[in-house]
Amino acid sequence: KTKYSENTEPKNKVSLYLAPMAGYTDLPFRLLAQDNGADVTTSEMVSAKGLYYNNEKTKDLLITVPEEKNYGIQIFGSEPEVLEKTVKELIKYRDNGELSYDFIDFNVGCPAPKIVKNGDGSALLEKPELLYDCLVSIKENSSVPVSVKTRLGLKEDKLASIYPIFEKANVDRIIIHPRTREQYYSGISNWESAKEILDTSTIPVVLSGDIISPEKAQEAYDMGFTNLMVGRAAVENPLIFNQIKDYLNTGNYKTPGIEDRVKLALKHIDYVEKYNNNKNAIVGMRKHLAAYTKGLPNSKELRNKIFSTKDFNQARDIFKGVQL
Repeated sequence: KTKYSENTEPKNKVSLYLAPMAGYTDLPFRLLAQDNGADVTTSEMVSAKGLYYNNEKTKDLLITVPEEKNYGIQIFGSEPEVLEKTVKELIKYRDNGELSYDFIDFNVGCPAPKIVKNGDGSALLEKPELLYDCLVSIKENSSVPVSVKTRLGLKEDKLASIYPIFEKANVDRIIIHPRTREQYYSGISNWESAKEILDTSTIPVVLSGDIISPEKAQEAYDMGFTNLMVGRAAVENPLIFNQIKDYLNTGNYKTPGIEDRVKLALKHIDYVEKYNNNKNAIVGMRKHLAAYTKGLPNSKELRNKIFSTKDFNQARDIFKGVQL
């Protein structure tokens, strides 16, 4: 009830997580990542207040299908009473079969100005008592495991002083992106700071940040991290999860060729058409399709075509026309 099920334990030396990314990790992309080796997936960041007020667009972010395994919902907020009622509703949805998921993740790391300005995300790292109250509101009302995704702090590394809050609140997993809020995504992640927590933590730790290649995953594994989260690198290359597993097991991995990238794009289009009822869904996935053109012949021309397409079949034709 309070621990992660066995099927989220490390496979092929590591357990690989797809990072929740607003505007990217919708159901089609999560399925694509899972097809290519991701062991655990998480929804886009969802507003607890939006769920509290029953906002339909917010609820749409939670949609999953039985094929998606080890799936979690990430919520954010900073009002304990809202979080409590939201979690109770989420658990009710799960119990009555309306929604399927395996864990709840609480975001205290988002650096976006509009999130921090409202006191959510990274802002909670400056308010330890409120952070604790929020975590307790979630943990005590959840019948599924609760993880927390954090950063080092707002402006400086305060992770060592923040960690006891997670332990006291009895969270089930800590996902550490070892940058400060002020860094956003610049500079280099401070893996050493995360390692200090890993070495003393009674709670499983997931490392997020700069897992951008199989070689970097090997470096993290050599430091002792067996749970790794991949974010932006997966957008450009969803094959990275299997590449990491291959590299850790054999010392080699396959670099995706033209045909591999075309197949990824076509599979992604199929998933979006199947699972996204929004008539403008193709517009929303253009950024994904553009990422798949890296390394393809006439990539600039392909991207120009992609950003003007408004039709799934037209998008398919663009990639089917690529010279293999």
